[in-house]
Formats: sequence, structure tokens, C-alpha cells
Amino acid sequence: MTRAGLSVYSAAMSVRPIVLLGDPRLRLKGEPVDSFGKYLHELLDDLTDSMRHAPGVGLAAPQLGEAVRACVVEVEGQLHELVNPRLVRADGDDRDLEGCLSIPGYVAYVTRREKVWVVAQNRRGRKIKVAGSGMLGRALQHELDHLEGKLYIDYLGSLDELISTEHDEDEEGRPAAARTAVG
Repeated sequence: MTRAGLSVYSAAMSVRPIVLLGDPRLRLKGEPVDSFGKYLHELLDDLTDSMRHAPGVGLAAPQLGEAVRACVVEVEGQLHELVNPRLVRADGDDRDLEGCLSIPGYVAYVTRREKVWVVAQNRRGRKIKVAGSGMLGRALQHELDHLEGKLYIDYLGSLDELISTEHDEDEEGRPAAARTAVG
């Protein structure tokens, strides 16, 4: 999902191109991470920089062409780096607009679980738990789907359900619906 405000980034950031729909790497399942060294740390940093630059609220490794189980989600200023994440519990249902940085210019109504609990590892391999509802819950589910090679459009009955955001602009000239795009 995209974000409204942007921060200033240093020259050291590493923004990488986001893989778009049609690229087969987007459908690869992420392989489990078993090494928590420099490669993983640089990948998590690249995911964060690329997500913020897009701008979005989540990004998964397959969206940068890396078939590993790692993603980032940032909602309300809280960055979550998730390695080998698993959904362990979910309650309720929530239907809302959802977009994806790999499918720019479109959103659709998608039903997801209203509240989710995720267990993962951090960049150092320590176990962490994240619970989320609303935007955080939706973003967590969206990014975990990417790690399984699944996209939000897979939940649609037809691609006719996609809503173009190209002609709906906010006061800064950005597509209004793009402000809610997940990674």
C-alpha cells in the first residue's frame, strides 16, 4: 500500500526496481532463510528503501526478484522486518480496497481476515510476533501472500473487478487510490 508522506533519504539508500505483473519471478515461492548475515541485512535494507521510495507500506523479496521468505511492512511509523513469517491465527473478515506496487494503476476490493497474528524472525534470527488489524493486518496478509507467489488479484472473480486509479488524482497529482497500495 502506498503512503502519503515521504521522508528524506540519504545517498546510501538502495532503491531497486520493483518486479511487475507478468514477470515470472513474482509467482515464485520464497525459500526459507537460514543465514542471517550481510546478504539478508542488505536485502531488508533494499526492501525498506524501495518500499518507501515507491511509496508503499509493504514489500516482499519476490517483488525485488529474490525468491526468499523476507518482507517489510511499515504502518504508522512502525517498521516490521519479517523473515520466515507464518500466519498463526486470524479472526473476522474485512473487505476493503487493496493495491499492489507490482500492479500499479489499479486497486480492487479484497476480503481478508480482520485481525492476524504472525510469527517470524528478525534480521538477527530472533523470534518475533506481530499482531495487526486494519491497514497493518491487511499489509501483513498481502506480503505473506507474495512469499507464496500469490497476488491480490488471485482473490478476484474476474479482472473486471479491478478499478483504475489513473484518472483519480489527489491534490498533489498522484492517483488517490495509490495512497493505499500494499507491496
